[in-house]
Order: sequence, then structure tokens, then C-alpha cells
Amino acid sequence: MQVIVFEETGVLELKPLVNLKPVYALRTGFRSLQEKLDSSTRGEVRLTWHLRRSLAPFFAEQHPEFVVNRIEEKDVLLVNGRIVFDEAASRAVVDGEFEPGTAYMQGDDLLFARVPSSLITDAEALLPDLFDTSLLAGALVTERVTGFRLLTHLWDLIAFHPDELLLDAETLELGRIEGEVHSSVALVNPSNIYIAPGAIVRAGAVLDADDGFVAVGAGAIVDPQAVLMQNVFLAPWSRVKIGAKLYSNVAVGTASRVGGEVEDSLLEPFVNKQHDGFLGHSYISSWCNLGAGTNTSDLKNNYSGIKLLHNGRLQKTGMQFLGLLMGDHSKSSINSMFNTGTVVGTGANIFGGGFPPKEVPSFSWGGVNGFELYEVEKAVETARRVMERRQVVMSSTYESMFRFVAAMESASRLVV
Repeated sequence: MQVIVFEETGVLELKPLVNLKPVYALRTGFRSLQEKLDSSTRGEVRLTWHLRRSLAPFFAEQHPEFVVNRIEEKDVLLVNGRIVFDEAASRAVVDGEFEPGTAYMQGDDLLFARVPSSLITDAEALLPDLFDTSLLAGALVTERVTGFRLLTHLWDLIAFHPDELLLDAETLELGRIEGEVHSSVALVNPSNIYIAPGAIVRAGAVLDADDGFVAVGAGAIVDPQAVLMQNVFLAPWSRVKIGAKLYSNVAVGTASRVGGEVEDSLLEPFVNKQHDGFLGHSYISSWCNLGAGTNTSDLKNNYSGIKLLHNGRLQKTGMQFLGLLMGDHSKSSINSMFNTGTVVGTGANIFGGGFPPKEVPSFSWGGVNGFELYEVEKAVETARRVMERRQVVMSSTYESMFRFVAAMESASRLVV
């Protein structure tokens, strides 16, 4: 039986964060959904992957060992890529005790389906760009399931984050202190601290694990007088700048740079937020740059629930704390300010005084006084330069994906 982790129409609710990546590349805790599934299945089942055709060439380039958008067997188990996998959910995939011709539904969401390959391919044996799960479920026997965690809304990434960070921490070798640690560093409760070989923790830094864990990955650097406490994870080759304050559930991705004050936030790989400013309850995608003094609000003055403007619709999040949700390759200028529950698209460039709108379109250029279209050629050239600064070459497949997304996003919106 071939196991295919798939994307379906529910993924569109997670734009712009999925514009340049499959849904299972999103993170909550310090691992992506893909990494959680890989880790928990422990190689006991061979996973194959389905994603939008515009993303597939670059994904395949990143993972040449993967089967991507290809049917290899007649008997197929479909696994929804929006599932946030834990041990129980992964065990279900490994055991494979799913009845043929059956869709397993949680509410309106199809989580698993065991189907013949002929049911999910067209006349040319191609998989759909995105599965229509309501149509698929209508052709199958349905069985109800409960207890699975699923990404449904953008804010779920932040809502799930504290619990997922603790679950991910169970994979760490807490209590192992290696690397280069200056004699003046304060290690509080070292049994809850992990410092990997090759990490550097410089003079006067404080790693306080009295109330949670602190983990510093291989090659990561913690500069002097930085403070890390209450569940902080630094991925390999990341850097925490001088005097930074990271606390209360912070995950920093590979090669990202972080300064200022950061609380309850996730930064994907290659994020630049190395200057002062507050970032709270926020999700920042790869290749974003937050200019010096950029601040986010994550709590309303009246302490009421935060509403999110997404795809032109005002949605109640049910959350009291929620900051900035920013798509790949977006940037803010010096002293930028973002209101609670602001969504910034892919490739946006924000500058000027005051608060920009709570929904900033992808590939837009401007600020509080309005936005104009960010020309694709200029956006591509900027992205290429940003990547080169981190010794990453923009491959032809990445450029094609980037241009496709820019064209689609620009065509689908009105200039504000």
C-alpha cells in the first residue's frame, strides 16, 4: 500500500504562509509537520508526497530521495498533510488498519482515505493539483474519527505552539552541555539545557531553564548578555544577538538571526530579526527581514479577543494574544509597527510611519498611505540578493516557483 501525504483545498485557508511551501512544511513547536511525521513513524513506513504542481519541482530538488506527485501502487492510503502528528496519529499510519474504500472524517475534514489509485488520478494518470476532499468522500464509505490535531486556520500555528514545543522537546538530549560555553555564562538548571557540539555561548549570557527548557543547536551562537528562558529552541547555525531577550515558547529556525525581545513566536529558517524591537505571538516565514525597531502588538488595549482580516474576511480567532503572521520574502523598514493579528503576504515591502492595514497583499510595496504593485522583476532580484547574502543560490526551480506565485498573487488582488 502506497502512503501519500496530500494537499487539499483546505490548504488555501493557510495562505500566504503556504505560498512557497507545502502545508506540511509549516512549523508549530520547533519542527515542521513533515518532520513530526517522519520522526514519529521512524522509517517504519515509506512516505510519498503530494503537493501543488507549482511547488513540486523545487520540493523534489530539495528532497531527491522522495517520491513526489507519483502513483506507484494500486492500493493507496491518503494522509492529510494538515495533520499535526503525534505518536497516536503516526501509529495509525504505521499500522495501516484502514478499510479499503473508506474515508475517515473528523468533522468536515477528511484525514485518511484508503482508495484505489484509479479513483484519484485523471485519464493521464495525474494526481489533482489539490484534492477536493468533499468530492472524494462522497465516493467512499465514511467513518468518523476524533482526537486529531489539524491546521485549519492561520492562527492555529500560534495556538498549538506551546504544547507542540514541549512535545518536540522530548526529542532533545536535555542535560547534555557541549560546545564552547564561556565561564561567565549562567546556566540555571542545566538538567533542562541542551548545548550541542559546535555551539558557542558567549560571556554573560543567561540560559535559565528553571521554568522550561533551553536548547542551542549545533553551530548556533548566543552573543554576550542575551537571556533565554521558558522554552527556547535555537536551530543549528542560528544566532541570538547581544542583549536579546527570548522567553516563553520561542523557536528560531536554522540560520536565523534574532535580537530585541521575542515572546511566544516562531521564526522559520533564514529570518533576519537581529535588531531591537518586540515580536510577540507571531509567525515569521523564511527570508523575511524586520527592520530595526520593528514592533508588533499582540494584545488589544481592551483585552478582548483578536480578529483576523484574511482574504478580505474578518474572522474571530478566539485568541487574546496574536501578533504578526508574515509570508516568505516580506520586509519591514526601520521603526515599523504592526497591529494585533496582522497578516502580511509573500514578497511584501512595508515602510513609512503608522500602522499598515491588518491585511497586506502579497507583492505589494508601501505602507499606511497605500500600496502599489511590487514588480515581479524587482521582487525576484531582491530575493536573489537576500539569498546570496546567506550563501544560498536561487535555483531555476525556485525562481520559477517564485515567479508563478508572484504572477498568481498579483493577478488575484486589487491594488490597495
